[in-house]
Amino acid sequence: MKEAIQSGFDRLLAGGALLLFTVGCIFVGYFNPSTAGFFPACPLLTITGFACPGCGLTRGFHAFFQGDVLTALSFNALIPIYLVGFLYLAGMLLSIVVRGKSLPYKIVAPSFFSFYLVVSITFGVLRNIPAYPFTALFP
Repeated sequence: MKEAIQSGFDRLLAGGALLLFTVGCIFVGYFNPSTAGFFPACPLLTITGFACPGCGLTRGFHAFFQGDVLTALSFNALIPIYLVGFLYLAGMLLSIVVRGKSLPYKIVAPSFFSFYLVVSITFGVLRNIPAYPFTALFP
């Protein structure tokens, strides 16, 4: 399937999204979510005490951007999956800005989302089991 060339507005929009994404990464990398009071807490964790599959991602990405991969994984073990997705998204946006064409959409196929959904639900259930070794998954 041949990919369509994006319009000038699409390229500008992709550039804005890439800029926002980059600023967000710099923001999370610079400010420590554990000590800065302006990062929002997970509503599910706050209300129920159960950690969702995304709990710990902000702190984990902060640790990752600081070069502390093991601490990042201790906050959320799914960080490698999120990292691949975010890098691919950034690559798609950059490709639209520079070439006017997106990267192939194979990573966003329904099979990938099905896989991610199963992994996320399983991880969310396992990290809330109050017994070792599952307690190590709790953020």
